[in-house]
Amino acid sequence: MTGPVSVAAGRGHVRLRGGWSLRFAPRALLVSVLLAVAGAAAAVTAIGFGEFPLSPAEVVRTLLGSGPPGARFVVVDLRLPRVLDGLLVGFAMGASGAVFQSVSRNPLGSPDIIGFGNGASAGALVAIILLDASTAATATGSVAGGLVTAGAVYLLAWRGGVHGFRLVLIGIGVSAVLGACTRFLFVRAELGKAAEAATWMIGSFGGRGWSDAGVAAAGVLLLLPVVLAHARRLALLEMGDDAAAALGVAPERTRLVLLAAGTGLTAMSVAAAGPIPFISLAAPQLARRLTRSSGPNILPAAWMGALLAALADWAAQRLPGIVPVGVVTGVTGGLYLAWLLLLQRRSQRL
Repeated sequence: MTGPVSVAAGRGHVRLRGGWSLRFAPRALLVSVLLAVAGAAAAVTAIGFGEFPLSPAEVVRTLLGSGPPGARFVVVDLRLPRVLDGLLVGFAMGASGAVFQSVSRNPLGSPDIIGFGNGASAGALVAIILLDASTAATATGSVAGGLVTAGAVYLLAWRGGVHGFRLVLIGIGVSAVLGACTRFLFVRAELGKAAEAATWMIGSFGGRGWSDAGVAAAGVLLLLPVVLAHARRLALLEMGDDAAAALGVAPERTRLVLLAAGTGLTAMSVAAAGPIPFISLAAPQLARRLTRSSGPNILPAAWMGALLAALADWAAQRLPGIVPVGVVTGVTGGLYLAWLLLLQRRSQRL
C-alpha cells in the first residue's frame, strides 16, 4: 500500500514514513496476543472466586462501575491487587527468564537456578529481619541483593568473557551459598521476624496490596523497555560472541546491560511477592514451543509467565486450606525440571 505506513504482514515488516521501519514475527505476535487474552480471562476468573463468589460477567461489570451491590469493595479493594500483582510478577519473571536463558544459551539458565533470585531474596530478608523495613525498603534490599549477586557471578564466571555453561555452574554454587546465608538469618532472627520472613519466603500473592502491585509495575515499566531495546542484539548474541561482534554488537557491554535489567526484573518481582519458583524457568521454553521461532521471544515469554502465575494462583485458591502459590509452582516446576533434564539428556546436551 502507499501512504504514511506500508505493511507487509506476512513477512512481519512495517515501513513508516521518514525511513523508519519495524520488524516483527507474525506468529510470535499472535501468540503474545492469545496469551494476554488467556491471562486476562484467568485473572477475571480468579477475581470472582472466594467467599463472595462472582461470575466473570459480574466481575467485568464491577470493574466498569456497574456491578452488584457491595461487589466493588470485594473486587477493587480486596481481590484486584492480588491478581494484578500476580500478573505483573509473572510477566516480569517470564521476561527475565527469557533474558537469562538467552544470555547463557542454556534452558537451565533461569534466575532462580543460577542464584540471582536467591540473591534478591537474601537482600529482601536482610531488610525484613535486620532493618524491619517497609515495602519500598524491602524492594530496595531485593534489588541490591540481586545486583550484588549478579556482579559476583559475572566476575567469578569471567575468563576472557562470560560463557553460558560456566555462568550456570557458578550461579548454582553461589545459589547454594546464599541459601546457607538465608538459613543463618533465620536462626539469628527474633521469633516474630523469623515467622514473618518464613511466610514471605514461601512466595505468595495472598494479602498483597496496591503497594506490592506498584513495586512489580515499576519494575516492568522501567526495565522492560531496556530489555526490548536490546532484544535484537540479544538474538545476535545467541549466535556466539564472534558472530555478534562481526555484526556490530559489543558482546560484553550488551550482556552486562541485559544481565542488569534481567536482575532488576527478578528482584522487583521477588520484592512484590516473594520468591515464586520455576516460572522464570518454564515460561521461556513453553513460549518458544508455541512461537516455533529462535531468539529470546521476550514478549511471548513474559505473557506466558503472567498466564502461569495467574493459573497457579487460581489453583492455589482451590486447594484445601491456605496454600501459597509458591508451593503450587514448586511442585509443578519440579516435574517440569525433571522433564527438561530428560530432554537435555536425550539430546546429548547433558
